[in-house]
Amino acid sequence: MGAPLTVEGLHIMAGAQTLVEPVSFSVKPGEVLALIGESGSGKTTTALALMGYARQGCRIAGGRVRIGDIDVLALDAAQQRALRGRTVAYIAQSAAASFNPSRTIMDQVVEPTVIHRLCKRPEAEARAVQLFRELALPDPETIGARYPHQVSGGQLQRLMAAMALIGEPDLVILDEPTTALDVTTQIEVLRAFRRVVRERRATAVYVSHDLAVVAQMADHILVLRSGCMRELAATDRILAAPKDDYTKSLLAAARPVVRESGRAANDQAELLLEVQQLSAGYGPVDAQGRPAKPILEAIDLKLYRGQAIGVIGESGSGKTTLARAVAGLIKPSHGKILFRGRALEPALQQRDKDELRRIQIVFQMADTALNPSQTIERILARPLEFYKGLGGEPLKRRIRELLDLVKLPHSLAGRLPGGLSGGQKQRVNLARALAAEPDLILCDEVTSALDTVVGAAVLDLMAELRRELGVSYLFISHDLHTVRAVCDEIVVMQHGRKLAQVARCDYERGPHHPYYELLARSVPELRRGWLDDVDRAAAAGAAA
Repeated sequence: MGAPLTVEGLHIMAGAQTLVEPVSFSVKPGEVLALIGESGSGKTTTALALMGYARQGCRIAGGRVRIGDIDVLALDAAQQRALRGRTVAYIAQSAAASFNPSRTIMDQVVEPTVIHRLCKRPEAEARAVQLFRELALPDPETIGARYPHQVSGGQLQRLMAAMALIGEPDLVILDEPTTALDVTTQIEVLRAFRRVVRERRATAVYVSHDLAVVAQMADHILVLRSGCMRELAATDRILAAPKDDYTKSLLAAARPVVRESGRAANDQAELLLEVQQLSAGYGPVDAQGRPAKPILEAIDLKLYRGQAIGVIGESGSGKTTLARAVAGLIKPSHGKILFRGRALEPALQQRDKDELRRIQIVFQMADTALNPSQTIERILARPLEFYKGLGGEPLKRRIRELLDLVKLPHSLAGRLPGGLSGGQKQRVNLARALAAEPDLILCDEVTSALDTVVGAAVLDLMAELRRELGVSYLFISHDLHTVRAVCDEIVVMQHGRKLAQVARCDYERGPHHPYYELLARSVPELRRGWLDDVDRAAAAGAAA
C-alpha cells in the first residue's frame, strides 16, 4: 500500500541563486503525477528533494515533504538514508552511470533488500527474477549473472527499475525511465510500471520530457519552467485545453514536424559512406574469425553526402554496434567500410587525423561520454585544438559559437558536467562533435535525453547543417516519429540483420516489413488512453 505524498512550499537554492521557487502539490496512493518542462527547468531537482536529497552545491531552503506520516525534510542524514530504497525509491535517467561495472547485476539489484534487511538472499533473488520477467528482460533466470557492460542500454535501464522496485516502496520516483528504450520494449515497461502503481496503490512521481509517454502514465501534470510552476492540472485537461503559453509550446513541439530533406541520393550525389557485408561482435574469435558473441550479420548500407539515414530496431538489435564499427571503436569480423571511396582501417588507432575529424560520433549516454573532471570549456576546446589548432581568443570565440549552436548559455562554460542537467550534457556532447566540422556524424540516440522544445531545436539545427554544409547523418534512434521527421531513408534492424530499407516517400505507404509495421504501431500517441486502446486491440486479436 502506498502513502500519500504532500509537498508544501518546496524551495531549492544553489548559493544565492534560486533553482526551484516554492512549489506545492500532492499525490494520492495509486496516482501518478508527472513533472514536465524543458531541460534545466528543475524537474529532477524537485524529484530528488522528495528523498531529502540536494545535488552538490544545492540546498533545500524551505518547505515540507511528507510521505504518509513521515516528514522527510525533518529527518537527519542517517534517517533519510534508511528511507531511501525502502519507503521511497528512485529510478534514474542514466542506468549506465548508476551501475557498478565490477559487480554482477544480481548483486546490485538485490542490494536494497540486503541493506534494509527486508528478506534473505534466496527470496530476494527470486523476487528479482520475477521482476525481470515483468519488465520483459531476456533470459530472466540468468541475466543477473552478467555484468553491466554485457547488456544493452535499454536492458540496463529496465534492470535499474527492478533494483528500485524490489524493496516494494511506498513512493516511486521515475526520472526519464524509458529514455533508452525502443518503442516495443517501452510499451512493456510502461505496462509494468502502471501495474505496480495500480495493484499496490503505490504513489508515483514521473519525470519526463516525453509528453506522449506522460499521457499514458500520469493522472496529473505539473509544468515547470526555470524552477517556477506554470500549470498544474489533470492530464486530460492539460492535453485538451492548456492554459499557459509555455504548456502550449511544449505540446506543439511534441508533434513531429517533417524537416526539409537533404540532398537526394542520385547518380550525381557523392557516395560518402558504403558498408559492405559488415559483420561484427564481441569476445574472442574462432578459426573463421567469427566472434564469440556475434551482433551484426552481413550489413549493406550506402549513405550520400548531405543525406540522413535512420537506423531503428529494438534494444540489442545492433544499431549502436553498427555506429561503433563505422567509427572504428569495434573491429569488424568480416566486410568493408568505405569512406569517400577509400577503405577505412578497421581500428580507430590506424586511421589518420583527417579521417578521425571527418567522422564524429555523439554517444547515447552523455553522463559517461563527458569527462567529469573537465569544464565544459575544456571539453569543447580539446577538439578545436587538436583538429583546428585554435588557441587564445579565436578558441574562446569558437567555443561561444558552439554553445550558441546548441542553445546553451555561455555561463555554462566554466561548469563541470555534474552541474548540468541531462539534456544540457547531451547538447555539450553534440557541440563537441560539431567542433571538428565533420562530414559524417553518427548520432546514437542524440535527442533521447532532450525535452521536446530543445529536441526540436537540435533537429532544426541538424537540418540546417545538412543544407548549408552538406553534413550527413547516420541517425540511430528508437523514436520512429523523430526518424521519420529528419531522415531520408530508414534502415530497419532486428537481431543484427537488416530487414528492410524504407524511403521517405514510402513512410506512410504499405505494406512494409511486419517488424516495421510493429514499430509504427508501438509509438505512443499524444492522447490519453492510447496504451489502453493498444491493449484492447491486442486482447481482441488474441481472442480471434
